[in-house]
Amino acid sequence: MMIDKKIKKIIDEIEKIILGKREKIVLALTCLLANGHLLIEDLPGIGKTSLAKTLSLVMGLSFNRIQCTSDMLPGDVLGVSVFNQKTSEFIFHKGPVFTKVLLADEINRVTPKTQSALLEAMEEKQITIEGNTYSLEKPFFVIATQNPQDQSGTFPLPESQLDRFLFKIDIGYPDRNAEKIILQNKYSSSHSIKEALTVLDSNSVLKLQNQVRNVVVKDPLIDYLQNIIDYTRTSAYFKAGLSPRAGISILQASRAWAKIHSRDYVIPDDVKNVLPWAASHRLFLKKENRMIRKKEIKEMLNDIKIP
Repeated sequence: MMIDKKIKKIIDEIEKIILGKREKIVLALTCLLANGHLLIEDLPGIGKTSLAKTLSLVMGLSFNRIQCTSDMLPGDVLGVSVFNQKTSEFIFHKGPVFTKVLLADEINRVTPKTQSALLEAMEEKQITIEGNTYSLEKPFFVIATQNPQDQSGTFPLPESQLDRFLFKIDIGYPDRNAEKIILQNKYSSSHSIKEALTVLDSNSVLKLQNQVRNVVVKDPLIDYLQNIIDYTRTSAYFKAGLSPRAGISILQASRAWAKIHSRDYVIPDDVKNVLPWAASHRLFLKKENRMIRKKEIKEMLNDIKIP
């Protein structure tokens, strides 16, 4: 599929740093342009942080990172009001959430209370502290990483919170050629990220997001998406089907995928391409007692008719 020239330049620049992971770069970019949020689940040391830093630099967006720990409080993320004795009033000190790209590293190491505070900010794009409401920056893109659930000291995200993320992806090990470059010391993430070129700025990103919202979706495509949603709700395989919010998210991701691939209209293949990443953290298999796998979603699509 042909990729839009401007977007291809972004992808190429990021791929100079994140070696051999073009598919995951495109998915992360799709998530950003769809105005969603991204969850990355993978082992430590795979490149999750490097992807977030490089994406923000190339897109010209401010970046903050939270290293999540079990003793972190909501105020450590959102900010706190501090009493000023000279003026006898409270002054609000903004937390790291006030940025355009926020990396919440190892989000499943913080308690559910702090997880909830961050995820509510993601949904509302604003926070309320002691009766005062503060708008977050635009665009606002959260990349949260988590370790696999079998790692010790983790608090699994509940299903209602997982639904706030548009995509859930993994990075995976580098291929042999990419890893050889790493082992030959020709690649150092901390050094190389600074050498990445900034291709856009925040206004340009907002314009791209607006263009994505204007990508045309015709009724037969809506019917196809509804067929998919109905299948998940009526099938005996799933604990619960896809929610209306999930349907809206999948449609917006399909628009972004179309835009990235130089189209101003959505086709069924766009839905097929984004669905495994948009639904794998939303569909729970009752019999197997686990979340559905991406390959199983692809197999499921074979049973769903395209209008």
